[in-house]
Amino acid sequence: MRPMSRSGILAVAAGVALIAGAGVAQAQQQLNINTALTKDDPIYKGLERLRDKVAERSKGQLSIRIFPGSQLGKDEDVLEQARAGANVAVVVDGGRLAVFVKEFGILGGPYLASGFDGIRKVVTSPMVEEWNQKLKTASGHYALSFNWWQGERHLLTNKPIKVPADLSGIRMRTPGAPVWVETIRAMGATPTPMGWGEVYPALQQQVIDAVEAQHPASHGIRLYEVTKHLTKTGHFNLITGVVTSATWFDKLSPELQSILKEETLAAGDFASRLTQESLAGIEADFKAKGMTVAEIDTKPFVDATKGVYDKLGYGELRTKVEALLK
Repeated sequence: MRPMSRSGILAVAAGVALIAGAGVAQAQQQLNINTALTKDDPIYKGLERLRDKVAERSKGQLSIRIFPGSQLGKDEDVLEQARAGANVAVVVDGGRLAVFVKEFGILGGPYLASGFDGIRKVVTSPMVEEWNQKLKTASGHYALSFNWWQGERHLLTNKPIKVPADLSGIRMRTPGAPVWVETIRAMGATPTPMGWGEVYPALQQQVIDAVEAQHPASHGIRLYEVTKHLTKTGHFNLITGVVTSATWFDKLSPELQSILKEETLAAGDFASRLTQESLAGIEADFKAKGMTVAEIDTKPFVDATKGVYDKLGYGELRTKVEALLK
């Protein structure tokens, strides 16, 4: 993993301070969850459900605080806090875990599964739980559940897009994980990794030309104000997990561990169904705000990205995932 920046070091210090300020015993009974998303996102509403259900079932022994808008730092910085044993968790995609356990990276692969029901079969399988146990050993992280679906990701541009060739020369923001970067490159654009909070001003200032994202997140930061065209490629099926510190988790009683895992899974399903229900309304609002929403033949993009799996060493694993989906 790359050396931490000064901001990353400060973020770790802030995370540790969350523990030190309250005393170790008290901190072990509180979990602080970080998300880059806004309060109106279905994922945030799922986190609220998780908070309330855990408080209810644990009779107040375990409390959860939610920090939207990356208040605890960037995803990578919060993962470092968790590695240090802090009582934090972060809603994160598999690509950011692939630096520790490579297999997680395939969850962000292009056209891997269809919709929430398809990808849920994968992330609730024994295979992914094996990856989770490897993660505990490799990095000290633990995924409480990985069924937090944020929707399919599409292209937001300022010119119409129909085929991969239309993306030539376009600087497109995407997360920095290799599978995301290589997919966007294969689709024809120039991948430009940057934090989600930087996307809106970067589009305004023409630092980037385009972005790829799921509807709730795009709508949440008002990307309809800085882009004109939404092209429904559905190239990524964004599935995320709630990842915490294995050290912190292991200090909980078995009863609290069970409550936290069960309710995180239930809340992930709840949030994912909310996401499904929200998509049509969000799309209608994009159109009302003046965006052109285009349904296209995705086959050229599917064909263009097929080689990503072999290029990154996921060919054999892709075959296993396809077997799970049958």
